[in-house]
Amino acid sequence: MLTTTTPSVDGYEIAEYFGIVTGEAILGANIFKDFFAGIRDIVGGRSAAYEEELRRARQIAIEEMQAEAETIGANAVVGVDLDYETIQIGQGGTMLMVSASGTAVRVAW
Repeated sequence: MLTTTTPSVDGYEIAEYFGIVTGEAILGANIFKDFFAGIRDIVGGRSAAYEEELRRARQIAIEEMQAEAETIGANAVVGVDLDYETIQIGQGGTMLMVSASGTAVRVAW
């Protein structure tokens, strides 16, 4: 499914708008503990393991958004926005949420 951050698809006409679609992925608190336990993975202030988990969460959020769009008859999602939020749970617990949202459309190929 075509997915783009732009509001249109160059060279193609949007034939129908279906509305907003979303997808979310949440990284649990245990993941953060695991990352900090493996601190030796950090090189130059960056953690390859943490970055990989964020990439995986972003991909899950995008795939969920695309699946929602497909179920309502869309063949593309335009105006995609990605957000990263922290969620406080209990005392001192933190989770990270990655959300993807966009407008489901049918593009006339």
